[in-house]
This record gives sequence, structure tokens and C-alpha cells, in this order.
Amino acid sequence: MEVNRNEATALHVQVVGEIRRAIAEGEILQGERLPPVVDLATVLGVNKNTVIRALHQLRDEGLLDFTRGRGARVVGTPQRGAVMTRIDELLVFARTQGYRREEIVALIQARSS
Repeated sequence: MEVNRNEATALHVQVVGEIRRAIAEGEILQGERLPPVVDLATVLGVNKNTVIRALHQLRDEGLLDFTRGRGARVVGTPQRGAVMTRIDELLVFARTQGYRREEIVALIQARSS
């Protein structure tokens, strides 16, 4: 894993990409725990807060789960993460168009029938 400080892409986004790639390529398997934040930060040459921000994003995408005292564990697949990202984008877009949560759910249910 590595990040490039000369790239225009934010460091935490690069960390997200590196972890997502490692999961997709089988370097980190579903059910496995990630190394501690401090170790990941050292390997990647970034601040631990950058790693924490990346891990939170991956958790929000459904790829990781946090357990106090046990760290982060892989619970999803990159495909699930991609779907979760698209769902988040849809929700933001629908809300900007004036739709409430219940209306969005109803639209999805009607569409899938």
C-alpha cells in the first residue's frame, strides 16, 4: 500500500482506494481484521487521523465494521461498497429534489416490483 503526496487526490481518498484495492484483490479477506490504525498510518506515511477518516468512509460504505477493542474488520465486498456509495448519491440527489426518505423508499419499492 502506498499514497502519493504529489497527487491532487486527497490522502484519505487514496487510503480508501488502497484498502478497497487490497480487499478486491484478496490481500485482505472478508472477516479479517485490518492492522491497527497506527500501523497503517506508519506503512502509508500518513497521519493516523487520515487513516481513521478513510476507515470511517469504508465503514459507511459497508465494507468495514468497527468493534471496540478489536479494531476494523472486513464485512463487505467492494461491490457492496460501490452500491452503498451509489445509494448515498441517490439519497443526496433525491433530497435536493425535495423528496423525503419515505418517498424515496416507496419509489424504489415500486420500481423493483
